[in-house]
Amino acid sequence: MGRLGVRGAFVEGRYVAGDISVTAGVVDEIGLPPGSSGVAIPGFVDLQVNGFGGVDFTTASGEEWAQANASLARTGVAAYVANLISNDATVINRALSVAREVRAIQGGESAEFLGVHLEGPFLSPQKSGIHSPDFLQNPTIELMRTWREAGPVLMTTLAPELSGALPMIESLVSEGVVVSLGHSNATAAEAGAGFDAGATTVTHIFNGMSGITARDPGLAGVALSRDDIWLQLILDLLHVDRTLAQLILKFAPQRVVLVTDCLPITGTPGTHFTLGGTDIELREGRAVNSAGVLAGSVVTMDQALRNALACGMSEVDAVNATSLNPRRLLDPQYEGPLLPGTAADLVVLDDSWEIVDVLVRGQSVLIQEVV
Repeated sequence: MGRLGVRGAFVEGRYVAGDISVTAGVVDEIGLPPGSSGVAIPGFVDLQVNGFGGVDFTTASGEEWAQANASLARTGVAAYVANLISNDATVINRALSVAREVRAIQGGESAEFLGVHLEGPFLSPQKSGIHSPDFLQNPTIELMRTWREAGPVLMTTLAPELSGALPMIESLVSEGVVVSLGHSNATAAEAGAGFDAGATTVTHIFNGMSGITARDPGLAGVALSRDDIWLQLILDLLHVDRTLAQLILKFAPQRVVLVTDCLPITGTPGTHFTLGGTDIELREGRAVNSAGVLAGSVVTMDQALRNALACGMSEVDAVNATSLNPRRLLDPQYEGPLLPGTAADLVVLDDSWEIVDVLVRGQSVLIQEVV
């Protein structure tokens, strides 16, 4: 493909001035004489995707899942984790079986499906959010083992205060599953115990969790206070107030992992759908149930990146929050994106941080405007 014509690129978590070249699907050289404008950044990595382009991963066929992979790639997503919220055990088992098939045959000009994030059902009824109380239960290692045998479970969210939660965290972490704390009413002590057991992140901080008060920092406060915990944040400026988001980005910018928690209608003109057995309506950009409770979002990763910059986050920290940080959350040994010799999964942005082009393994994919 040759040179991209950009003024700089974000390589291994740092900004490198100069152009970048791509040969045979891999990054060839960096720091070449600069182009006139724009930057190359690593393809986005989204750890919480419920579906996209009209496809719901809970009910999708393998063919529909592949369509969503292609649609995600066109918005700059290089890799993602599919999110399955609390549901009937047989429904989850069926979705995991399809996910196993998709994981085995994926390829082409599509976003890479890394695995499944089980967001539930081991959640607190007091902080269930959009999750139906009918599906919630205490952690059961045997049930989780059944699901892990059914499909590629990479990550899970649970409430650490539930009976059986700590042994499950220890067991999953020992087997390489990333554990996130969320949808939890934990006290500070219970949250700390969950992190000490091996959990390394929180699911959509401040949403669906015990918050900070004068005499109890709750799960959110404990996560903010610990340098070893990644902070997953939905930055659509609806799930978290702008002022609070600015505080997080200022206080712990290098621990932020931007996620979309995007819903199946993202990228479509639709306004009504069902998620986890609950009817959802899109009202002025807010996806809510009949009681007005927020579900996920319809934000895309490129918009989340622009929101981060608008909230005062540095360019390096904002880019890392969409690519390097989620990779390191999944694999602490990950070296970094866009190094020479690595796959050219990247996004070209103009000086306004709008997408100009997307490369998947060095191949340009058609950009489709998100409605």
